[in-house]
Amino acid sequence: MAVEAPLRLLIVDDHAVVREGVARALTANKSDSIIAHATTLAEAQSRLAAESFDVAIVDIHLADNSGLELVLWIRENSLTMGVIVFSMNNHPEYILAAMDNGASGFLDKSAPISELMTMIETVARSPLIFQCKDLQRALAYRRSKTTLTAREVEILQLLPTGKTYTELAETLFISESTLKTHLQSIYRKLTARNRLEAINEARQLGILPPIDPNSTQK
Repeated sequence: MAVEAPLRLLIVDDHAVVREGVARALTANKSDSIIAHATTLAEAQSRLAAESFDVAIVDIHLADNSGLELVLWIRENSLTMGVIVFSMNNHPEYILAAMDNGASGFLDKSAPISELMTMIETVARSPLIFQCKDLQRALAYRRSKTTLTAREVEILQLLPTGKTYTELAETLFISESTLKTHLQSIYRKLTARNRLEAINEARQLGILPPIDPNSTQK
């Protein structure tokens, strides 16, 4: 039986504690992995030009540029290398940007190391099939952003203020009946039955910001 070659991994992150922590965890779980580090886009490009890697694990925020630019550069130069975007920010916009730039997967840094190990092995085998457990949420966000009109987004952003429909209509300089027509359209597009469900769905999709724990608004 053929012996599998050790995976060659490149961790690109400008925080030493993240690079070293991930490297230790990966080594503990897959001791034969060959792991290299880079802290900037330029350093990563230099290493990738000089060495061969199976998978790159890339943070979005690098000191000299966006990690998403590195993802795009890698994919323009290789269709066989796995690229995982590894970030604390799993907003749908970042997931979609990672996918659009050619990443093989997106994983939140809060995920257990077992999920990272599984994704590394998966993208090493199938680098062109995007892996992300929140992909459907991100795609729903894209669809809703595409279908909601600018006026509907404006109304949606006012819903958490707690204003009555009469007050909202006055704020927007429209009649209450026009407001209700817009709301019916918003509810339909977000598959919500009422104001609260629309707000919660918009927060889930990233159209509205999450609840601020220091705010009195719910």
